[in-house]
Amino acid sequence: MSISRRNARRSVRILGLASASAALVLGVSGQALACNIGEFKAEATCKGEKGQITVTDRDFSGQKATVSVFLENNGADEKKIGEQVVTGTKEGATIVFDEDWAPGAVYRVNVNVPRFIDNKNIEPNLTAPATACKKEESPSPTTPASESAAPSASAPAEGSAAPSASESSAAAPASEAPSNAPSAAIGDSNLAETGANSNTGLIAGVAGALVVVGGGAVYFGMRRRGAKTGS
Repeated sequence: MSISRRNARRSVRILGLASASAALVLGVSGQALACNIGEFKAEATCKGEKGQITVTDRDFSGQKATVSVFLENNGADEKKIGEQVVTGTKEGATIVFDEDWAPGAVYRVNVNVPRFIDNKNIEPNLTAPATACKKEESPSPTTPASESAAPSASAPAEGSAAPSASESSAAAPASEAPSNAPSAAIGDSNLAETGANSNTGLIAGVAGALVVVGGGAVYFGMRRRGAKTGS
């Protein structure tokens, strides 16, 4: 079956319209998938007593973005804080720059994604909060109750006076005081003088007996002699 020239032209026209529609749809969808600067957010945060700058990328097209942070001074860059690469996600991918920011400090956050974002800044510039990060206070040391209640070993008890030098010297040992008891040598000499602990008594007794015997002998001898003279 032969196709007429008129039908052929109609078919080409239909194909052209379909191709144009497809190209338009692809272009719109491509623009929708492409990342843009509105998908980036920056904020000054705290981690304990230290400051940080947090940048979040919510672009889920899979494009790698280079993020640079600068400290501003009167509308000009004073110094570069740092630079990091981030790949966004639908939930949001986060990168952190350690920066102990001062209250009210201003930062410029620049984003570069080849073919999509050509070194654009997040608008407006980031301004740090008016209050600095809170510093953690260390707890003051407390004295345990057991230590505070324990009496000092060196301090005297209440109501008692410390011994004076005269009292300590008066409390000398009794063995050092002079004794009135006679020594062993003196006792020995007294016993010798009184005749104790010797044979003097025995000798005196024997001598007394001899005196009595002698006296009796003299008495009987004189009586006997008188008797002979009378006869």
